[in-house]
Amino acid sequence: MIVSSQAAVTLVGGGHCGPTDINSALRHAPNLVAADGGAGRVLAEGLRPKAVIGDMDSLSAEARAAFADLLQIVPEQDTTDFEKCLTRIDAPLILGVGFLGGRVDHELAVFNTMARHADRAIVLLGSDDCLCCLPPALTLDLPARTRLSLMPLGTARVWSSGLRWDLSGQDMAPDGFLSISNEVAGPVTLRSEGPVLLITPRAALAPVVAAVTAAVPAR
Repeated sequence: MIVSSQAAVTLVGGGHCGPTDINSALRHAPNLVAADGGAGRVLAEGLRPKAVIGDMDSLSAEARAAFADLLQIVPEQDTTDFEKCLTRIDAPLILGVGFLGGRVDHELAVFNTMARHADRAIVLLGSDDCLCCLPPALTLDLPARTRLSLMPLGTARVWSSGLRWDLSGQDMAPDGFLSISNEVAGPVTLRSEGPVLLITPRAALAPVVAAVTAAVPAR
């Protein structure tokens, strides 16, 4: 394990990253790690990560020089830098920025990785949304009418209460039933079988982080 932490980790990728994303994430996840080209964004913010993990095929010369003593090179090409990081970080929560937006194939690869690591507490922050894989049971306290979408990443079933349109063991699949732009009507409880993305507005980051941290057992 390259990074082992009892506190949550902010993981910075090389994709789209807003000017406040890293600092917003660090408020919830104070330990900083960069995934390959994400080191350039960390350097631009004047920050120093605990490690830079990846195959380093998109690392700038400036970041390579600045963080030479922190590079953890994983040369194999069978996994993405996101997955290389997930399998080498042990923390109660990983909060990722720079993994949403940009190239569609990269984003779909991120979702594929999240589906295969659905037992981990992983939250991603984007320009408009924050998202995570649903744990088997989750309780959320969000303002009424907050947008809440459920996107299956495989065959799944979901039960809910507290939504405008509740689900009662609904069968879901990427090529089947989806729950897009549902709304919060009260305290939300969700139960799921199978990999399902929970997608909420970016403003819901704090309660989502708290709920996921509470719902996913420590490794």
